[in-house]
Amino acid sequence: MTTSPGVAVVGTAGVPGPLRDLPRVDVDDLGAHRRLIVTGGDAELAAVLTALLRADRLDVEVGVATGSWSARRALRGPARRVPLIRDETGTVLVTAAYWRGIEGAQLEGEAIVDDHVLFDGQAPGVRVEPTTNMPGLRASVLTDRGRPRHWVVGRAAQLGTPGAEVIRDGVPAPRTVRRSTFYRHTEGWLRVG
Repeated sequence: MTTSPGVAVVGTAGVPGPLRDLPRVDVDDLGAHRRLIVTGGDAELAAVLTALLRADRLDVEVGVATGSWSARRALRGPARRVPLIRDETGTVLVTAAYWRGIEGAQLEGEAIVDDHVLFDGQAPGVRVEPTTNMPGLRASVLTDRGRPRHWVVGRAAQLGTPGAEVIRDGVPAPRTVRRSTFYRHTEGWLRVG
């Protein structure tokens, strides 16, 4: 197979056959490639997008490869700009975030999506997800069984609380927070496939 100029692979997972001749890069040094193909899970994709956001390089196309078929799509497929959802720390969200009460307690405070109040008082938790279309995200209060009740779409979701745990793409934040915000960045990312 001939290599594709300007394309590199990043991630800790195994590299599918169609990508084996491509250079490997590290998330801390993504180089000057025009397209990156991530071979890891959601947390690795979020790390790559966070690095591109912080380096002001959202012109780089990003694909995900979990097997040979998705590798070929990530290598040759077109890219389209989709909303990029981030938080106040500059960390990108790719699948879902949760706001939960501390150590399994009820979440206390108030959560808002744009001008819509999700809850004011107590709730089992809140799930926030990016969307591929505008306005960019959706959020829902969770039931006691952890399922979303009713989705509200918007540009930003905000939480004010005496204390909450934040989980981004399966990764818990190192500290509890009193405020948390997820919002659409001014520029989207170039998603392949």
